[in-house]
Parts: sequence; structure tokens; C-alpha cells
Amino acid sequence: MKAFALLPGLLLKARTSPFYLWLLNLLLGRLVPFNRPHGFAIEHIEADRIVTRAQNRRINHNHIRGIHACAIATLAEFSSGLVLLSRLDPTRYRLIMARIEIDYLFQARQEILATTILDDTQLQQQVLEPLKNADAVSFTQETLVEDRQGHSVAKAHITWQVKLWTKVNTQPA
Repeated sequence: MKAFALLPGLLLKARTSPFYLWLLNLLLGRLVPFNRPHGFAIEHIEADRIVTRAQNRRINHNHIRGIHACAIATLAEFSSGLVLLSRLDPTRYRLIMARIEIDYLFQARQEILATTILDDTQLQQQVLEPLKNADAVSFTQETLVEDRQGHSVAKAHITWQVKLWTKVNTQPA
């Protein structure tokens, strides 16, 4: 949990520093060990936008040597979760993916990029304001996945449950 406390500062510094972007990607490989072998990484960060990438490597392939649907889905989840973590303090808020819906549009045979945008109005109206009156909020966000040539590979809608850590109950009901 301590490492997650470093995320807001690293995400901010990584917007302008290649060194901090490298360091952030290194840390994320340790925080999310499932993603490490797949080579998922942050490509670019802005205040309201994150672009992540997955390489066209054998571990990410399906049986016809394109990028596997599950790798595409996981990259979309990674991008969506990171943009939320860049705006919400992970020591105050717990995020859990509740649902993912994906439309696959084009077979990916090269490196892919997932882009997620979260503007201030959307965050305020759909997450922070509702959390003032509820223990948890469901928030659905769109992530677009494209290949390096700009072909739309997939469109994902990821629903997150956002909850203050003080409201989390880990005991069975």
C-alpha cells in the first residue's frame, strides 16, 4: 500500500520528465505484476489524459499472431485505472473494476495504444459529488485502443467502483 502513496507525485512528475516516466513504469511493473510480462507501459501523461501501450510481442499474441483480445482488454483497464489514480489519491480512494465491455473493431498486428480522458467536470459530477452522499460510486469510463497507424482496434467501457478506504468493509456481511 505504501508504494501506491507514491503514485500521485510520480504521475505528476512523469508528465514533464522522461526519467520520472521511466521510474513510474518501473514501479507499476512491481505494483501490477500481472502486467509486467506483457510489457504494458505509460506512453504519455497529461493532466486529464493518459496513453498506455502494449508491444506486439509473442506473449501478447493470439493463435493467429495478432494481439490477443485479453491483452487489449487489460491494456484498456490499465489506462482507465491509471487516469483515475492520477486524479484520486490512492491512499484515500479504493478502485475496483466492476465491469468491462469491449467492442473489437480491427485486428491488431502491431503495437497498440490505449487512450483514456477524464476531465474535471466529469470527475466532479460523476465521482466526487456523488461520494459525498454514498458509500460507493459506480463510474463508467471510455478507453479507445488504436494501433500505431491509427486504426481503431477497440472501444472499451470500464466501470469502476470508487469508495473511500474508510468505507471499505472486508468482513463478510
